[in-house]
Amino acid sequence: MTNNFLNPITTQTWSNGRHLVRCVKAIQETWDVRTFCFMADAPMVFFFKPGQFVTLELEIDGQPIMRSYTISSSPSVPYSFSLTIKRVPGGKVSNWLHDNLKEGDVIPVHGPVGLFNAIDFPADKVLFLSGGVGITPVMSMARWFFDTNGAVDMIFVHSARTPKDIIYHRELRHMASRIENFKLHLICEKYEIGETWSGYRGYLSRAMLDLMAGDFMEREIFCCGPTPYMSAVRRLLEAAGFDMKRYHEEAFGPTPPEIREEVKEHAAEAAEAAAEVPKGDMSLVEFTGTGKSIRVSPGETVHSAAAKLGLHIPKACGMGICGTCKVMKTAGEVEMEHNGGITDEDVAEGYILSCCSVPKGDVAIDY
Repeated sequence: MTNNFLNPITTQTWSNGRHLVRCVKAIQETWDVRTFCFMADAPMVFFFKPGQFVTLELEIDGQPIMRSYTISSSPSVPYSFSLTIKRVPGGKVSNWLHDNLKEGDVIPVHGPVGLFNAIDFPADKVLFLSGGVGITPVMSMARWFFDTNGAVDMIFVHSARTPKDIIYHRELRHMASRIENFKLHLICEKYEIGETWSGYRGYLSRAMLDLMAGDFMEREIFCCGPTPYMSAVRRLLEAAGFDMKRYHEEAFGPTPPEIREEVKEHAAEAAEAAAEVPKGDMSLVEFTGTGKSIRVSPGETVHSAAAKLGLHIPKACGMGICGTCKVMKTAGEVEMEHNGGITDEDVAEGYILSCCSVPKGDVAIDY
């Protein structure tokens, strides 16, 4: 790295948007988990809130694909950021990344965004609960407090399938050995022939939690993992009478089948209802960049309007979190119910998130 790279005049600061980054390192964490480290060719300081995520813009088999991953590194290491990704059987994106993304490759990334983070919910005592690759956001938080000598009492509880599946195992033990305010507890569902394990076995239970964090009722809790894991944690905490306003979670894993079916049903109902909507109650959505326009029913989003015209506005989360679908609104008004994926400054300039913006009348979009 040359001195010019660190020149404060040319160094940029990361802001929510689209950036090109280069993979500079790939680290094999476990047999099926790999960490990819990224930097920008032009010097850039990657500031973000520990726990936030980015969205990768990829092309796989000729098809554009967006996929969001939590940043596993800490902003205390500012000139790069890392994503820790588990190879999922049958997973199109995770398998492609493991098999194809290599040192030197450049990809577009959107972000950082996300409401699940340690900065917006400050506390003197925290409990990190994670399962599997859900460890990534809470590891980012723990690394941040560790690197910055934060006066935060941390208890870190991680559940893995077997000892060989424990991500960041050596680093976690190192952190626990270095500072008194970081207590580590690992749980393995089972161990295989040839493996030795003297720690907790099975699944997280109230009895285990009382042993690991007897004062958990006094702590801010951050939880991430597979949907069944987090459902079990919520049930455990609710049964204990925990104040769920102090519980924060981020989901990992595919959308449950029942939700997918519900979405299909709603889409079909909306299509039927659209045929019955009087033309005067519909809104005209005009895409000035392509010269296309369409009338949509009340409640339909700008993104839905684009899709009906065959226009592909990149989208990842669909909930106004990731910021991937940001477009410029040049005329008209929309009702936008986002979840942190756009800044007040962007809104003031006229940008909207198409996935969660419903026209309040005729609108024009620069796309």
